[in-house]
Amino acid sequence: MAAPSFSLSQTRPSSNGKLNIAMIGAGNIASMALGGCKGENIVALADVDETKFLQHAEKHPEVNDARKFKDFRVMFDKMGDEIDAVCINTPDHTHFVATMEAMRRGKHVCTQKPLTHNIAESRMLRKAQAKYGVVTNMAVQGHTFDGIRQMREWYEADHLGQVTEVHCWKNGPDIPDFKEGKTPYFAKPPSFPPAKHSIPQGFDWDLWQGPVVTDMPYHPVYHPKSWRGFHAFGNGLVGDWMPHIADAPVSILDLYDPVVIEAEEVTGGNQWMVPLGNRVRWDFEKRGDKSPCTLYWHNGDPETYKPKTPEQWSWGDSLPKHGSLWHGSKNMGYTDERSNKPRMADRQVQRHMKEQGVPEQVYPRLKGGPFAEWVSAIKGEGPEPGANFEFSARFTETCLLGALAVRHGGRIEWDAKLGVVTNRPELNAFANPPVRAGWEYGADLA
Repeated sequence: MAAPSFSLSQTRPSSNGKLNIAMIGAGNIASMALGGCKGENIVALADVDETKFLQHAEKHPEVNDARKFKDFRVMFDKMGDEIDAVCINTPDHTHFVATMEAMRRGKHVCTQKPLTHNIAESRMLRKAQAKYGVVTNMAVQGHTFDGIRQMREWYEADHLGQVTEVHCWKNGPDIPDFKEGKTPYFAKPPSFPPAKHSIPQGFDWDLWQGPVVTDMPYHPVYHPKSWRGFHAFGNGLVGDWMPHIADAPVSILDLYDPVVIEAEEVTGGNQWMVPLGNRVRWDFEKRGDKSPCTLYWHNGDPETYKPKTPEQWSWGDSLPKHGSLWHGSKNMGYTDERSNKPRMADRQVQRHMKEQGVPEQVYPRLKGGPFAEWVSAIKGEGPEPGANFEFSARFTETCLLGALAVRHGGRIEWDAKLGVVTNRPELNAFANPPVRAGWEYGADLA
């Protein structure tokens, strides 16, 4: 693990050595960023909904004194020299524009998962990391946990053998009918397209839409949480939970650049909303000394969505509610919904490994989650974050190719070198969709 090539000398730290951090997105999941950056200076908040500025003030009183802005671009114009680093806590469809604006202004960035909303954005952020040289991270907790390191040690010590098939799964989504005042992660409006509603005072619907080209009028089903069920703004459970569950297999087995992605089964959904369930398959060719591998994602009805429990599984009558199952030529392995707590499918194998005290610990363990890891790297006190954009952009592309297949059904043949769908070229408009005027980024990264 290489030492970082950046330090506080490249930022403008306060006199007490703390970073000056801005939050783009001040409510809801911003609590994760605020907790992870505890002890640093929170100098600015940007949010299109003014009711979110002080949502976390009781637990994080530092937000009271931060300057407040509706538009993050205005925040940078007015406070650019006072900001060292930025946490992006917005809905998926505005991750990219907020991250790019910060990076091009020389700010270190930590962005919530999934890194972007579409494939073209992921590719541009990977190029942006190389160009701007700032410290980047995707806020996926499991990538900092001990378990993902332990599973890598098991795999590299050849306890699993060649892994040729991996299944990842999660129940849901549960999509109840929308009810005013309720804010679940998924909700279904009473009609499609959702009917126009009056925009709440203090909420900027136009800014909230950001780069998305859509004629969808405001409806309270989108904000503050249920946006993830709509194709225009989120990617369902493939965008919400696959970045957690598939983190270990994708990063350890180098599951990037698939040649085929196929939605083998899709239940429900329509042109506006994600389905109630799906099974997706990715086919990967040989990667170095790793055998060709097939990756599956399952989500849906709690009674039927999981893969079949293998005979080797001896931790109960059935597989857990969520996780990943690795089919190796020697043994089968499992990691949980945060790519943590690895185990061998056969308890006797697990017990024997423990008795033998193998494998040896190779990878350093981290303290704190992704934001603490990121802050430490900016200060030159720790290595580059593991989920930096070189990794997380490629990981996100793998996930979003699955979301593309779920949305349009059927088989996709993918040319990773060119970044295009070859058998259904009409889908390239969804892998690289148009953006609204005023929200264009990345022209200098081509």
